[in-house]
Amino acid sequence: MRLALAQLNPLVGDLEGNGRRILAAAERARAGGADLMLTPELSLWGYPPRDLLLRPALIQRQERVLESLAAACPGGLAVLVGVAEQVDGRRQPGLHNALALVERGSWRIVCRKRLLPSYDVFDERRYFLPGDAPAVLELEAGGRPWRLGLTICEDLWVEENLRSRWPDAVDPIADLAASRIDLLLNLSASPFGRGKGEVRQALAARAAARLGAPVVYLNQVGGNDDLVFDGASFVVDGDGRPQLRLACAAEDLGFWDAAPGGATSATTPAAAPPDPWEQLLRVLVLGVRDYAAKCGFQRALLGLSGGIDSALVAVIATAALGPERVEGLRLPSPFSSSGSLDDADALAGRLGLRTATLPISPLMETFAAALTPELGAPPRGVTEENLQSRIRGTLLMAVANEKGGLLLSTGNKSELAVGYCTLYGDMNGGLAVIGDLYKTTISGLCDWLDGAASGPCRSALGLPWHGELIGATIRTKPPSAELRPDQRDSDSLPDYAVLDPLLKACIEEMRTPEELVSEGADRELVARVAGLLRRAEFKRRQAAPVLKVSDRAFGSGWRMPIASA
Repeated sequence: MRLALAQLNPLVGDLEGNGRRILAAAERARAGGADLMLTPELSLWGYPPRDLLLRPALIQRQERVLESLAAACPGGLAVLVGVAEQVDGRRQPGLHNALALVERGSWRIVCRKRLLPSYDVFDERRYFLPGDAPAVLELEAGGRPWRLGLTICEDLWVEENLRSRWPDAVDPIADLAASRIDLLLNLSASPFGRGKGEVRQALAARAAARLGAPVVYLNQVGGNDDLVFDGASFVVDGDGRPQLRLACAAEDLGFWDAAPGGATSATTPAAAPPDPWEQLLRVLVLGVRDYAAKCGFQRALLGLSGGIDSALVAVIATAALGPERVEGLRLPSPFSSSGSLDDADALAGRLGLRTATLPISPLMETFAAALTPELGAPPRGVTEENLQSRIRGTLLMAVANEKGGLLLSTGNKSELAVGYCTLYGDMNGGLAVIGDLYKTTISGLCDWLDGAASGPCRSALGLPWHGELIGATIRTKPPSAELRPDQRDSDSLPDYAVLDPLLKACIEEMRTPEELVSEGADRELVARVAGLLRRAEFKRRQAAPVLKVSDRAFGSGWRMPIASA
């Protein structure tokens, strides 16, 4: 039996458009001799559809699209399509996360998801009822019958260290083991996370060992709001060895042949996965490209400060949209150093970006004059510093409004965590590109970008191949917002090499201050960091969507109260 793995990039809610994407892939699959084509979880909807699933009109439209898809699919090919199945209207929720088999001009439901995640960014129990039985599809191909075990995304994630997510839950893999299947097919929509690819591979290898059968893992690709799906679909044989690997952060169609007795082959060998830094860069580029395209933005702009954060965002935006569709604005104040302005110009030159300069000194004077009668003196200290940031944010938004562009926020996760950012200032924007990257991660990625190892990736993304991209002066200068003379981030915050591990422990590992102190962390420092994290919640609630690349990003996966003890 020849399988086609259709790693698709859907637009959420575009049922007709997603149906056309599936059909186009089906025609290519049939031309390649496939017997069965796989598409990702909820492929007809795009994942996650969220409250679009609550609209009865869309559920009815799905049925019409399925009918049209069944009528148009090439003969001799069966297709597994991810759908929302409506159940008895008296039950709530009223849907199953399901798979439909499309073949011979009709379709039928053949699998229902059993483990419904309600952690991190997921909230499937709001919409779906769990399936109550294992799914085995019997299919004729290559002159013999096949027994295919079907699972949807989370149904594969049943290792002991993950069981706490579903107390007393069923084990779909154990249930399928009793069915003596020939293959396990897992159709997923699993967002990118650093190191997550290795976890998926290990889970698939463990399932293959438990079942004594190869495992096919097919994942969605593309950016949908704050989530980025990396694809990176693969096949492992019955011993857990990789047989096929599809592209990371790009649409792909792969073919894989299964033979009786477990013998397998692929049309292309299973290449090694990309370098982790390259994976991260490609996912961020995909996230920006899809957010702009799917939201209807043709252009993007950002403030270029000459610092490392805005430099990295400029590189990502250039790779995502092309230099002709990205503009960098310099907004110098009396405290902006000539070195930073020169660094911003040099970076723009390397990337081929158009730049413009809007000095804010006159506006600072106007604001000071307007506020002095009320304050009794010109604004000073943090008030004056925040005014600079808000003036810049206002000008950036005005240019974005006038030119119809997407303003990209350049703040990082360390700053968002402790509130070292200004509401209605540097937090302005439609997308926080690096808001899930700690400052130390940004430094590591920029060091990699300026190294020789990044050359092939840079070339593939349309970035300059040779020489430094970020630049040594940008990478090595002390971090500073330059809001007062000789300001440094270290004046207000611990060194990022000290701060970031504490933040990761508090945010992603949910460690308590007491636990950290018991392991040797400084009590006063931990209390200070935990307090800053808690008090900045009201700012994060008003931030732009953050592209998620970690286990726990600020946004839909971080649901902390603002008013709390």
